[in-house]
Amino acid sequence: MPTESTSVSGSGRLAVRKTYKLFIGGAFPRSESGRSYAVTSSGGDFLANAALASRKDARDAVRAARGAFGKWSAATAYNRGQILYRVAEMLEGRRAQFIDEVSLSEGGDAASTVDAAIDLWVWYAGWSDKITQVYGNANPVAGPFFNLSSPEPTGVVGLVAPQESPLLGLVATLAPIIVTGNTAVVLAAEDRPLPAITLAEVLATSDLPGGVVNLLTGRVAETAPWLASHMDVNGLDLAGVTDPALAADLEAAAADNLKRVVRPGATPVDWHADPGVGRMTPFLETKTVWHPKGV
Repeated sequence: MPTESTSVSGSGRLAVRKTYKLFIGGAFPRSESGRSYAVTSSGGDFLANAALASRKDARDAVRAARGAFGKWSAATAYNRGQILYRVAEMLEGRRAQFIDEVSLSEGGDAASTVDAAIDLWVWYAGWSDKITQVYGNANPVAGPFFNLSSPEPTGVVGLVAPQESPLLGLVATLAPIIVTGNTAVVLAAEDRPLPAITLAEVLATSDLPGGVVNLLTGRVAETAPWLASHMDVNGLDLAGVTDPALAADLEAAAADNLKRVVRPGATPVDWHADPGVGRMTPFLETKTVWHPKGV
């Protein structure tokens, strides 16, 4: 696809527009298909090109997420919290860049949006070693046994990021997935992917292991069905699916291997509101063990 360029002031040459890549397994590969598409600002100005992910890219992302799941889920909750806090630190260091990108992508009070995204990483980092205490339990049973229930991560989760909030909405849906030990394959906001791609650069230079988060850009209607039907994906968050018919098709495809599905809300979500713990629990599975008491 040809790219648009603008003259560099006073130099007599044309600026080179960046073509962003995907983020898979901690690396930034080009799309297997070699395709890209133009990304424009909220005002219609050309900004850059983004990779147009294919079915093969989605499969590669799932493979990377599955490969990273064992180590990430086995990490201590405290360590996962440290890593999420490091992401917040890195995002804070690039705050000005994110404000520019959010302003171009969605307008509004970009500074407030970026600050809220940074604060969300910190907030979820604090929950890393507390969610088990809140949702785990020692159950009373009749007999000389300990009966203990503990939440565990479900596995690989596919996430269709919110379209209307490409940074804050993404953080608000991604952070609760990975803080509990899951790994993720994210479909970025289709028309506003730049904040998500820059966030991937932050993740790549933080302490997050490669493959824990994998980011695809492109057409949701083209890529999401492959995630929904993939037998090695264990959960699906449809936060960014705006077409009810597509949402129904994805949910039906997800039923083949009994994926846990978070449906898109019927009303717009206020991503600045108190998030609560409602997005951490859908991708947790409660495991219960019995142990005899000593005599």
